[in-house]
Amino acid sequence: MFRRALRHRSAAQDSVRDSYERLEFFGDSVLGLIVAEYVYEHFPHWDQGLLSKAKATVVQEAPLAETALRLGLEPLMEVASSERAADGSVRPSILADAFEAVVGAVFIENGLAITKWFVLEHLQPYLEAIARGEVGVGDYKSRLQEIAQARWRQTPLYRISSEAGAAHEKTFAIEVVLDGEVLGLGFGRSKKEAEQAAAHDAIDLIDRFEAYRNSQQNT
Repeated sequence: MFRRALRHRSAAQDSVRDSYERLEFFGDSVLGLIVAEYVYEHFPHWDQGLLSKAKATVVQEAPLAETALRLGLEPLMEVASSERAADGSVRPSILADAFEAVVGAVFIENGLAITKWFVLEHLQPYLEAIARGEVGVGDYKSRLQEIAQARWRQTPLYRISSEAGAAHEKTFAIEVVLDGEVLGLGFGRSKKEAEQAAAHDAIDLIDRFEAYRNSQQNT
């Protein structure tokens, strides 16, 4: 099972039975539950919005990919060369997915108690960071949602603009839309990666508009 948790669909004969995708789906939910319980218990004065933001800060691509690297998962992964970066390294989105798949495998093999220890032990640096108030770092989707709710009382909508490449090596283009207008466009090898990039692009646009408006008011 752990071998399957480290096998990308590009290296699998059967992408359903032999790759990590089903384990990643399961592990994502287990990981979310464990981190949600942790922030709920450790920060009793935080409201729902802050708890959600804290969870998203930990359960996102960068921390999970970094954790996979620390655990030494990269050399063990089975990934086609087409899914690797130019230097041969495994892409962060795949590393993050593999970590979630490993979490799923740990749960199936050992149960919740062991899985909880495994997750909290290896994500401790990021849990300590949110305790210091470093919430929302790198989570552009949450930041954009806060901006949109505060200024326009609306929620951004993400939609796929295009997909390119074979099934095992797709690149997604995703637009973020607010009040019918496209505010940002992002690209990525996963939908999550492209959505974060689109949100980042939208925040940059909003910041540039605000800077321009302020400069006009001061002239």
